[in-house]
Order: sequence, then C-alpha cells, then structure tokens
Amino acid sequence: MIRINENYLKLKASYLFSEVGRKVSLFQKDHPEADIIRLGIGDVTKALPPSIVEAFRRAVDEMGRDETFRGYGPDHGYDFLRKAIATHDFQARGAGIEADEIFVSDGAKCDTSNIQELFADDLVIAVPDPVYPVYVDSNVMAGRTGAWDDGRYGGIVYLDSTEENGFVPEPPAEPVDLVYLCFPNNPTGATATKEQLERWVEYAKRHRALILFDAAYVSFIRDERIPHSIYEIEGAREVAVEFRSFSKVAGFTGTRCAYTVVPKDCGVWDRSGNRYELHTLWARRQTTKFNGVSYPVQRAAEAVYAEAGQREVRELSDYYLENARIIRGQLAALGYASVGGENSPYIWVKTGMDSWEFFDLLLREACVVTTPGIGFGMCGDGYVRISAFNHRDRVTEAMERIRKVLVRG
Repeated sequence: MIRINENYLKLKASYLFSEVGRKVSLFQKDHPEADIIRLGIGDVTKALPPSIVEAFRRAVDEMGRDETFRGYGPDHGYDFLRKAIATHDFQARGAGIEADEIFVSDGAKCDTSNIQELFADDLVIAVPDPVYPVYVDSNVMAGRTGAWDDGRYGGIVYLDSTEENGFVPEPPAEPVDLVYLCFPNNPTGATATKEQLERWVEYAKRHRALILFDAAYVSFIRDERIPHSIYEIEGAREVAVEFRSFSKVAGFTGTRCAYTVVPKDCGVWDRSGNRYELHTLWARRQTTKFNGVSYPVQRAAEAVYAEAGQREVRELSDYYLENARIIRGQLAALGYASVGGENSPYIWVKTGMDSWEFFDLLLREACVVTTPGIGFGMCGDGYVRISAFNHRDRVTEAMERIRKVLVRG
C-alpha cells in the first residue's frame, strides 16, 4: 500500500501565516464592513520600479519573436544575471564570490528548504528562537527532529534570542552540524555585527559545521558598519551558504526571483570522513529538480543593477523604512519598547501580554493585522511583529487606530 511520510504528522496543525490568515478571514466574515489594514505577512505593496518593468517588457517582446525566442534556460541562471550579482552584491564589498558560485532560483524560501535534502538525516540542527518557521518545518518534514513537545521540537538546538542578548544568539556550547542564521533578522529586525558573525564562522570551522545564512533583507541596511554578507567575514567561504531574494529588494514577491551562493571552498563530509564540494552537490540537485527562472524575470532582475534600477530600488527600501520609522515612533510615544525598523522592515514589539491576546486585541478593536511573536518560537511570546510593508496612508491610519486602542486600554 502507498504510505505517507509520517514526519508530516509531527508538524503543528497550521503554518503560522496560515493561522493568521484563518483568524483574519473569520473576523472579516463576522464583520464584513470592517476595513482591515494588514501589517502582518511581509508582502510588498509598491509596484515594480519603472526601469525593471521596461526590462521585463523588452524580454517578453523577445519571447514573441522566433529570432529572439528562448526555450529552456541554463539550470543555474543566465550568465548576464549571475555576473551582475557577483559584481554588485559581493565583489563591490570585497567579498570574493564568482558568478559560477551563484544559483538563480524562484525564491529563498524554496532554497532554504530544498538545500537540506543534501544533508544526512541525523544531523544536529541549531535554529534561533524566535525563527522563521520554514527553517524548522522543512527539517521536521525531512525527519531530523523529534516530536512537538511543550512549544519546541525534540532534537533541535534552540538558540534563545532575547532582549538580554540583543536578539543575536551566541554559538552554543555543544557542537552542532547545521546552523540557520538570518540577518537582518526575520522576525525581530535585529542585525549582527562583524564581530558576532566572526564568532559564528570560527565556531563552524572548529566543528565542521555549515551555516545557512539568510540575507533576504540586506537592502534595508543603512548602517555601513553592519556586514551585508557573511562572505565579508574571513573564512566564511569554507563554512557558509548565503540566500538572497529580489522579493523585498525590488518588489518581486509576485514575480519570483532569488539566488543562493554556494562557494566552491565549502566542504561537506561523508560518514567515513571523506570531503566533498557542496557546490557540486547543489549543482547536481538543481540540474535534476529545477528548470530555472524564466528569461523575462531574469532580465528584470538584471535591471536592478543598472544605474536607474539601483536608484529605484533604493527609493523602494527608503519608503518602507520611513514606514518603519513612523511605526517605531508611535509605539515609543505610547511607551512600548521595540527593536528593528532601522536596518530592517520589521518592528518587534514588546506587548506586555500574551502574543495572541495582543494580536486579537488589535484585530478586534483596531482592525489591524500583526503577527504574534509566539508563532516564531517560545522566545517570541509577549511580542508581535509589525511589518512596514504597506502604503504610507494605510500605515499612518493603522498607527492612529492602534494609538486609540492602546491609550483607551
């Protein structure tokens, strides 16, 4: 008989953002007149920049003529995009990443999940808490965890990220094999210093561990002292894979384009101690299981690196950061402590009450959607994440509604 992968039975009943969506749908059904403002899921709201749309349009026109039509593209991405990424995102900052170490994909969420196919089932995984749920759930699906018990999965090393450590965890005392890090962080908005990342790289080298470094929100960094890539850290090429996305950089959440960097220096081992290039294994996986990102989308992504594109995407991130400044300022005026929002589009707010209670309060009384921190892990209880991704008038309206609710409360 056909049998299921029983690891799926260990998953919590609902993915965090699905549960948020369910609650909002129920509220909307009961209150059809409500004008709901969504500051929960991190989806962008501003249109694609003009020069990127024009590049997209030109590429679509090429697909409509026999002489310029393209069928299957290169599995790992067109050279024109890979070279632009290597030059602008890494080499310009002194990080020695080459074009053929870049793999273009349709999303960092997919890549952070799919890459764990390459690793042994019995690895010890370390994740921050709070954490982007995909890191955990994809390893549950793969069978690397125990059962869900009292808010955490057995078999995972959780790295508490708290107010006391500035929401940036230190390496654990015990050895682990695979570490997920995300900076600027989702959900807390915290950033890591060069010295903090150096300690992680040193730890990974000492224990032959691998760091999976999610830099999806790098375009929001304004403090030049903060590393934009883990490859700005000496030795990181040997122990780290980096994931990036055009979703927040250029508004590609509905267009779908991202990339993963796997340096050729990055090693993995079999149980006999023989070393292999992770780059070769990931290339083989992608060749077998992925047909590439469409030509028009890759041309649109390439336009991000032109002079006009750089100006336009900077304006996009500036817009959302101004939203974040407004949110932080209003919360501070109400006496609520928060982090993030300065080099990140997320504001992590200390609520003084249960996360879901605060979520329900704002939904019920202000018709504003946030994300409860407990959904990101035990250390998120007592917090909510507020996203700066919305139009300015909606953000200011949302904060005025929140102010009235919290002042009255």
